[in-house]
Amino acid sequence: MSQNDVPSFEDLLSGAQRSAWHLEMRDSYGIGDEAADFEHWQRTGECDTDPASAYWAPWVNLIGGTVGRGVAVRRARIVSEPVTEYIRYEYAGTTVNIKAGENVRWLPRRHASDIALPGNDFWLFDRTAVLFNHFSGDGNWTEPKWEVRTEPDVIQLAANAFKTVWERGIPHEKYAV
Repeated sequence: MSQNDVPSFEDLLSGAQRSAWHLEMRDSYGIGDEAADFEHWQRTGECDTDPASAYWAPWVNLIGGTVGRGVAVRRARIVSEPVTEYIRYEYAGTTVNIKAGENVRWLPRRHASDIALPGNDFWLFDRTAVLFNHFSGDGNWTEPKWEVRTEPDVIQLAANAFKTVWERGIPHEKYAV
């Protein structure tokens, strides 16, 4: 599949019929569209948790519509403990993910040592396609930002990894940073 043929995240999500699972494994991300909010949180301890804000509304609408179609959207995060400042910020904003319809769990990294994990964060759609996210060492997107894989063995690796992380993970409301 050439980069021009790679479906967008939105296309993959809109095509999902049963499940969209997201596994995050980094302790820090440096994605520019959240930089201002992260810096504000670092200074004040306040982050944008308004589902109707300009930052969150597109995500809330996208996920809300997906969940409304009957798709289970799950997000699992593997984190080092004590958590990084970025993870504390991400934790503070997770209430919006949940309001949008996501289920979120956290797994301390020490409980993931025996799990076969792909080398990159990913989204798994209906166990038919995996979208791997590509980040640089400082957590910014690289080019290309993602790749989509449909080989059965790659899908199985992602599905097994997510399932195990999910089963071991701590629901957001029970996890404390």
